[in-house]
Amino acid sequence: MARSFQELREKMDPERRERNRVTTNEIVNLYDLRNALDHTQQELAERLGLRQADISKFEGRYNYLVATLRRYVEAMGARLVIKAVFPADSTTGEREFDLSRVGEEE
Repeated sequence: MARSFQELREKMDPERRERNRVTTNEIVNLYDLRNALDHTQQELAERLGLRQADISKFEGRYNYLVATLRRYVEAMGARLVIKAVFPADSTTGEREFDLSRVGEEE
């Protein structure tokens, strides 16, 4: 008999459960992001005026132009947020700068 995910999670070590909870929102590539949001490559290609093969190629990269990444994220109905966070030092607390508009046309 198949067990539900809830049953398996309840038997999991609490530390592992917490580690899994923390990492579920840590997407490491655009393929995983698109799949997590139930979008297809074809759907995004149509929204961006591209071919499905172009989306596949883009998702296979490890380095992106900010403007291109912004268009990709916006095609899924989101907005791209980029922040630089600098650690605290002896004179200031942690400093955070919003870089979300970098790469936008003026």
